[in-house]
Amino acid sequence: MVGNKTWFGGLFNSSGKRRQVSAEKLVLDLTPLQEQRLQKLKERLNVPYDETRPEHQESLRALWNASFPDTELNSLVSAQWKDMGWQGVNPATDFRGCGFISLENLLFFATTYPAPFKRLMLKQQGMRAVWEYPFAVAGINISYMLIQLLELNSARPKSLPGINFIKVMTEREDAFDVLYCIAFEMMDAQWLAMRASYMQFKEVLEATKQQLERELSLEDLNSIHDLPAYNLLCK
Repeated sequence: MVGNKTWFGGLFNSSGKRRQVSAEKLVLDLTPLQEQRLQKLKERLNVPYDETRPEHQESLRALWNASFPDTELNSLVSAQWKDMGWQGVNPATDFRGCGFISLENLLFFATTYPAPFKRLMLKQQGMRAVWEYPFAVAGINISYMLIQLLELNSARPKSLPGINFIKVMTEREDAFDVLYCIAFEMMDAQWLAMRASYMQFKEVLEATKQQLERELSLEDLNSIHDLPAYNLLCK
């Protein structure tokens, strides 16, 4: 892990003491509930963002309203979106890399954990770089990172993080969305620990992925609450 060892040692100390197991010792035999929830999640991955679909437009408006409840959005194509960290005036162009699920993830974060969401979006914590990461685009990158880490585009995950995630999904159906929020918190904490700036974003994201991979490999992981980094959402 790159970054401030004192900070990470304190936050993730419990994960260091808990055993990790090898994927070779596990047999992935899905229950009907696991099969159903995994299939439903996979179907979400295949939905592209379509700016002509009313339900997609409404989700985008809902994201704005959750992010800036006191500011009216002039149009779905507007320079106002840059305040949230989109690359241009039309967020639809950024969704092409990961599809509608990346909007769903951001909206879930904004509505389920509004205080952490706004703290990260408005960069309210810690010593910040002059050139900060763009919040919304970072969110899309986190969605993509999780899909790759959990092997959700494969028929069945073969790595331990992917296998353990299916166990976690048994406990709650929205496990992927909650994990997204945790990963976003981890990424921002890593950013601060590294005192990173814009050009280091990929390095920060990779360090976040490695830490999340370790936490998802813990032997006693049965619930999303078992992840040491879940505590970040409770700050």
